[in-house]
Amino acid sequence: MNAKSAISKEIFAPHDERMLGAVQVKRRTKKKIPFLATGGQGEYLTYICLSVTNKKPAQASITKVKQFEGSTSFVRRTQWMLEQLRQVNGIDPNRDSPEFDLLFENAFDQWVASTASEKCTFFQVLHHTCQRYLTDKKPEFINCQSKIMGGNSILHSAADSVTSAVQKASQALNERGERLGRAEEKTEELKNSAQQFAETAHKVRFWWNK
Repeated sequence: MNAKSAISKEIFAPHDERMLGAVQVKRRTKKKIPFLATGGQGEYLTYICLSVTNKKPAQASITKVKQFEGSTSFVRRTQWMLEQLRQVNGIDPNRDSPEFDLLFENAFDQWVASTASEKCTFFQVLHHTCQRYLTDKKPEFINCQSKIMGGNSILHSAADSVTSAVQKASQALNERGERLGRAEEKTEELKNSAQQFAETAHKVRFWWNK
Protein backbone atom coordinates (compact mmCIF):
# COMPACT_ATOMS: atom_id res chain seq x y z
CA MET A 1 0.00 0.00 0.00
CA ASN A 2 1.47 3.37 -1.00
CA ALA A 3 1.60 6.36 1.35
CA LYS A 4 -1.46 8.15 -0.04
CA SER A 5 -3.64 5.04 0.15
CA ALA A 6 -2.44 4.48 3.72
CA ILE A 7 -3.27 8.10 4.66
CA SER A 8 -6.75 7.75 3.20
CA LYS A 9 -7.38 4.55 5.15
CA GLU A 10 -5.73 5.60 8.42
CA ILE A 11 -6.57 9.31 8.70
CA PHE A 12 -9.79 9.96 6.80
CA ALA A 13 -11.80 6.73 6.58
CA PRO A 14 -12.26 6.43 10.39
CA HIS A 15 -13.84 9.92 10.39
CA ASP A 16 -16.20 9.05 7.54
CA GLU A 17 -14.21 11.23 5.14
CA ARG A 18 -13.04 10.51 1.62
CA MET A 19 -9.62 11.71 0.50
CA LEU A 20 -9.77 13.36 -2.92
CA GLY A 21 -6.10 14.10 -3.42
CA ALA A 22 -2.76 14.64 -1.71
CA VAL A 23 0.63 16.10 -2.48
CA GLN A 24 3.91 15.41 -0.69
CA VAL A 25 5.62 18.68 0.20
CA LYS A 26 8.43 20.37 2.04
CA ARG A 27 8.66 23.97 3.13
CA ARG A 28 10.21 26.33 0.61
CA THR A 29 13.36 27.51 2.37
CA LYS A 30 16.85 28.52 1.32
CA LYS A 31 18.31 25.38 2.84
CA LYS A 32 17.46 22.34 0.78
CA ILE A 33 16.11 19.52 2.93
CA PRO A 34 15.59 16.10 1.31
CA PHE A 35 12.12 14.57 1.51
CA LEU A 36 13.39 11.43 3.18
CA ALA A 37 15.82 12.56 5.84
CA THR A 38 18.18 9.86 7.09
CA GLY A 39 19.32 11.19 10.42
CA GLY A 40 18.28 13.16 13.48
CA GLN A 41 15.24 13.02 15.71
CA GLY A 42 12.01 14.66 14.67
CA GLU A 43 12.47 14.29 10.91
CA TYR A 44 9.21 13.76 9.04
CA LEU A 45 7.43 13.77 5.72
CA THR A 46 4.58 16.20 5.11
CA TYR A 47 1.48 15.74 2.98
CA ILE A 48 -1.19 18.30 2.10
CA CYS A 49 -4.44 16.39 1.73
CA LEU A 50 -7.83 17.33 0.32
CA SER A 51 -10.85 15.46 1.67
CA VAL A 52 -14.64 15.62 1.83
CA THR A 53 -17.13 14.21 4.32
CA ASN A 54 -19.43 11.41 3.23
CA LYS A 55 -22.35 12.84 5.19
CA LYS A 56 -24.59 15.44 3.57
CA PRO A 57 -24.18 18.30 3.24
CA ALA A 58 -20.64 17.43 2.22
CA GLN A 59 -17.87 19.58 3.65
CA ALA A 60 -14.42 19.73 2.10
CA SER A 61 -11.22 20.44 3.99
CA ILE A 62 -7.46 20.67 3.59
CA THR A 63 -5.37 18.78 6.14
CA LYS A 64 -1.67 18.72 6.89
CA VAL A 65 -0.58 15.15 7.61
CA LYS A 66 2.87 14.08 8.84
CA GLN A 67 4.76 10.82 9.02
CA PHE A 68 7.64 10.85 11.47
CA GLU A 69 10.86 9.03 10.79
CA GLY A 70 10.84 5.44 11.96
CA SER A 71 7.06 5.25 12.11
CA THR A 72 4.70 3.57 9.67
CA SER A 73 1.69 5.55 10.90
CA PHE A 74 0.49 9.03 9.99
CA VAL A 75 -0.51 11.93 12.20
CA ARG A 76 -3.19 14.52 11.44
CA ARG A 77 -1.95 18.05 12.10
CA THR A 78 -3.49 21.35 11.06
CA GLN A 79 -6.82 21.27 9.25
CA TRP A 80 -8.63 24.07 7.42
CA MET A 81 -12.12 24.10 6.01
CA LEU A 82 -12.08 24.71 2.26
CA GLU A 83 -14.03 27.94 2.87
CA GLN A 84 -10.97 29.31 4.68
CA LEU A 85 -8.78 29.01 1.59
CA ARG A 86 -8.34 32.45 0.05
CA GLN A 87 -5.66 32.08 -2.60
CA VAL A 88 -3.76 29.37 -4.47
CA ASN A 89 -0.53 30.62 -6.04
CA GLY A 90 1.12 28.44 -8.68
CA ILE A 91 4.20 30.74 -8.69
CA ASP A 92 4.98 30.38 -12.42
CA PRO A 93 2.27 30.07 -15.11
CA ASN A 94 4.82 29.56 -17.91
CA ARG A 95 6.56 26.36 -16.81
CA ASP A 96 6.09 23.19 -14.81
CA SER A 97 7.14 24.22 -11.32
CA PRO A 98 6.81 22.30 -8.03
CA GLU A 99 6.56 25.46 -5.93
CA PHE A 100 3.22 26.81 -4.70
CA ASP A 101 1.67 28.90 -1.93
CA LEU A 102 -1.58 28.46 -0.02
CA LEU A 103 -3.17 31.45 1.67
CA PHE A 104 -5.83 30.82 4.33
CA GLU A 105 -7.75 33.22 6.56
CA ASN A 106 -5.28 32.73 9.38
CA ALA A 107 -2.24 31.10 7.78
CA PHE A 108 0.16 31.34 4.87
CA ASP A 109 2.32 28.42 3.76
CA GLN A 110 5.00 28.23 1.07
CA TRP A 111 5.60 24.74 -0.27
CA VAL A 112 7.59 22.71 -2.78
CA ALA A 113 5.92 19.55 -4.06
CA SER A 114 7.89 16.36 -4.64
CA THR A 115 7.34 16.82 -8.39
CA ALA A 116 5.75 19.42 -10.65
CA SER A 117 3.32 16.82 -12.05
CA GLU A 118 2.15 15.88 -8.55
CA LYS A 119 1.50 19.54 -7.80
CA CYS A 120 -0.38 19.93 -11.09
CA THR A 121 -2.60 16.93 -10.34
CA PHE A 122 -3.33 18.22 -6.84
CA PHE A 123 -4.16 21.68 -8.19
CA GLN A 124 -6.57 20.21 -10.75
CA VAL A 125 -8.39 18.26 -8.03
CA LEU A 126 -8.36 21.29 -5.73
CA HIS A 127 -9.77 23.60 -8.41
CA HIS A 128 -12.52 21.12 -9.30
CA THR A 129 -13.40 20.62 -5.62
CA CYS A 130 -13.66 24.39 -5.06
CA GLN A 131 -16.00 24.71 -8.04
CA ARG A 132 -18.15 21.83 -6.80
CA TYR A 133 -18.40 22.44 -3.06
CA LEU A 134 -18.07 26.22 -2.68
CA THR A 135 -21.04 28.33 -3.71
CA ASP A 136 -19.39 31.65 -2.91
CA LYS A 137 -16.06 33.01 -1.67
CA LYS A 138 -14.13 30.73 -3.96
CA PRO A 139 -10.34 31.05 -3.65
CA GLU A 140 -8.36 32.90 -6.26
CA PHE A 141 -6.06 30.80 -8.43
CA ILE A 142 -3.13 32.93 -9.61
CA ASN A 143 0.07 32.21 -11.58
CA CYS A 144 -1.33 28.81 -12.57
CA GLN A 145 -0.85 27.04 -15.89
CA SER A 146 -3.93 26.91 -18.10
CA LYS A 147 -4.02 23.10 -17.99
CA ILE A 148 -4.90 23.26 -14.29
CA MET A 149 -8.26 24.77 -15.16
CA GLY A 150 -8.33 22.93 -18.48
CA GLY A 151 -11.09 20.54 -17.41
CA ASN A 152 -13.63 23.33 -17.12
CA SER A 153 -12.40 24.97 -20.33
CA ILE A 154 -12.88 21.72 -22.20
CA LEU A 155 -16.36 21.33 -20.76
CA HIS A 156 -17.24 24.90 -21.67
CA SER A 157 -15.89 24.39 -25.20
CA ALA A 158 -17.91 21.22 -25.57
CA ALA A 159 -21.01 22.97 -24.28
CA ASP A 160 -20.44 25.85 -26.70
CA SER A 161 -20.03 23.39 -29.58
CA VAL A 162 -23.27 21.62 -28.68
CA THR A 163 -25.09 24.95 -28.36
CA SER A 164 -23.73 26.08 -31.72
CA ALA A 165 -24.78 22.82 -33.36
CA VAL A 166 -28.28 23.11 -31.92
CA GLN A 167 -28.56 26.70 -33.12
CA LYS A 168 -27.41 25.75 -36.62
CA ALA A 169 -29.83 22.84 -36.74
CA SER A 170 -32.65 25.07 -35.55
CA GLN A 171 -31.78 27.69 -38.16
CA ALA A 172 -31.71 25.04 -40.88
CA LEU A 173 -35.11 23.73 -39.81
CA ASN A 174 -36.51 27.24 -39.77
CA GLU A 175 -35.15 27.93 -43.25
CA ARG A 176 -36.53 24.61 -44.45
CA GLY A 177 -39.85 25.48 -42.88
CA GLU A 178 -39.84 28.83 -44.63
CA ARG A 179 -39.07 27.14 -47.95
CA LEU A 180 -41.82 24.60 -47.39
CA GLY A 181 -44.17 27.41 -46.43
CA ARG A 182 -43.36 29.28 -49.64
CA ALA A 183 -43.82 26.07 -51.65
CA GLU A 184 -47.21 25.50 -50.04
CA GLU A 185 -48.18 29.07 -50.88
CA LYS A 186 -47.13 28.55 -54.51
CA THR A 187 -49.07 25.29 -54.65
CA GLU A 188 -52.13 26.97 -53.23
CA GLU A 189 -51.81 29.80 -55.76
CA LEU A 190 -51.46 27.34 -58.63
CA LYS A 191 -54.43 25.40 -57.33
CA ASN A 192 -56.55 28.54 -57.17
CA SER A 193 -55.42 29.61 -60.65
CA ALA A 194 -56.27 26.19 -62.07
CA GLN A 195 -59.65 26.27 -60.41
CA GLN A 196 -60.35 29.76 -61.78
CA PHE A 197 -59.21 28.66 -65.24
CA ALA A 198 -61.47 25.61 -65.10
CA GLU A 199 -64.44 27.75 -64.08
CA THR A 200 -63.70 30.27 -66.86
CA ALA A 201 -63.36 27.51 -69.43
CA HIS A 202 -66.61 26.00 -68.28
CA LYS A 203 -68.39 29.34 -68.68
CA VAL A 204 -66.89 29.90 -72.14
CA ARG A 205 -67.93 26.43 -73.25
CA PHE A 206 -71.43 27.03 -71.86
CA TRP A 207 -71.87 30.31 -73.76
CA TRP A 208 -70.36 28.77 -76.96
CA ASN A 209 -72.85 25.93 -76.95
CA LYS A 210 -75.82 28.25 -76.55
